[in-house]
Amino acid sequence: MTLANQLTLTRIFLIPLFVVVFYLPFGWAHFVSSLIFSVAAITDWADGYVARKYNQSTPFGAFLDPVADKLMVVIALLLLVTLHHNSVWFVVAAAVIVGREIVISALREWMAAVGQRGSVAVSSIGKIKTTMQMTAIIVLLANIPILLPIGFIALAGAAVLTLWSMIIYIRAAWPYLLPETAEK
Repeated sequence: MTLANQLTLTRIFLIPLFVVVFYLPFGWAHFVSSLIFSVAAITDWADGYVARKYNQSTPFGAFLDPVADKLMVVIALLLLVTLHHNSVWFVVAAAVIVGREIVISALREWMAAVGQRGSVAVSSIGKIKTTMQMTAIIVLLANIPILLPIGFIALAGAAVLTLWSMIIYIRAAWPYLLPETAEK
C-alpha cells in the first residue's frame, strides 16, 4: 500500500477518535478533538502531495480520498450542530455544506460515467472553500469562546463559497446533464 493511501486511511481512523474525544467529560475534550481533526486535515493535504510528488496515485486512493474527506467534514459538522443547534443560521450553513458535498459527489460520479469527469474537476474556489471550511471546523471544534466569532465567520464564508462552487460545477456539467438544452 502506498504512503498516500496510508495517510488517507489514517484520516479515516482518526474520525472515531475525534468523535470520542469530543464527547469526553473533560474541559480539554473539545480542544483535543480539534487537534485530532487538525492532524486529519493535514493528512488530507499530505496524501495529495505525496501521491503527486512520488507518483503514488492509485484507483483505490482516487476512490478513498474523497470519501475520507466527506466523512471527516460531515461528521465534524454533525458534532458542531449539537453544540450550536439553537442557531438556525449555523444549522442551515452546515446543511448547505453537507448537501453540496452529496450533490457534487453524485455529479462527479455521473460525469465520470459519461466520460466528462474533467469538466467538474476541483476549482480554485473549491480549494478556498475547503480551506475556510477546515479553518472553521478546527476553530469551532476547539470551542474557545474568544475564537468562536472567527469560526462562525469562516463557516459562513465557507457556506457561501460552497453554493458558489456548486453553481460553477453544475453550470460546467449542464450541457451533459441536459444535452437537449445545449442544442437550443
